Amino acid sequence: MFFLLLTGACTHAPDHPHIQPAQISAPDTVAISVPDTVADISSDTSSHHLPEGFAYVRDSIPGIAEDIRYCSENNFIGDTIDGYMAPRAILTNEAIHALKAVQTELNGNGYGLKIFDAYRPQRAADHFVRWSKDMQDQRMKAAYYPDIQKISLFRKGYIADSSGHTRGSAIDLTLIYQDGAHAGEETDMGCSFDHFGPIAGNSAVITSRQKEHRQLLKETMEKHGFIAYRGEWWHFLLKNEPHPNTYFDFSVE
Repeated sequence: MFFLLLTGACTHAPDHPHIQPAQISAPDTVAISVPDTVADISSDTSSHHLPEGFAYVRDSIPGIAEDIRYCSENNFIGDTIDGYMAPRAILTNEAIHALKAVQTELNGNGYGLKIFDAYRPQRAADHFVRWSKDMQDQRMKAAYYPDIQKISLFRKGYIADSSGHTRGSAIDLTLIYQDGAHAGEETDMGCSFDHFGPIAGNSAVITSRQKEHRQLLKETMEKHGFIAYRGEWWHFLLKNEPHPNTYFDFSVE
């Protein structure tokens, strides 16, 4: 069953790795809207029906690569995340239209896009919060947060109880080589997707080549209507998102 989360208001930290429009450059606590009530908008999930205005990215951008980390154990928790039933990227139609323009331009320069996460159900954000409170489970620390204590992840804004992804127009992605011997391989961005730490943002310790890759991704995404989050090189939000105050909870299937 699909669920739509309608919003009320409260204050909490910005989401890891995910932002609200007022949070683009501020990883500290801000006031935002969060889910309050639930309304049933569809009862048929078996045929992968989506709410009106949403679509599967690959239906419109067939050549785009996907590696949906939260539908696997290859993520900062180490388990499949609640709400991810299939490794598929879903976005609003507006975000897909803008992303298609990005992919087309990058293809002309020998690059392409690989998506790590797109629309995210609210139950996934809830899963992140539960995990952040379990101090016994730190099996992925070495890979994702080696220099940060887990107890501080929520306070520092890496984890939060709501996410721009849940509104359907935010995306986590990287560049891949389109042609040649390295076709399909990711470019070197200086750190991995979902790395918790300052190197994920505007870090002085990355190489000039890594900076070039980040800058190419950022400039191309911004050219086509996305807003970059300075704390995470992979995270972008559609500037004119169609659901700025609505958080969804339908499963990714």
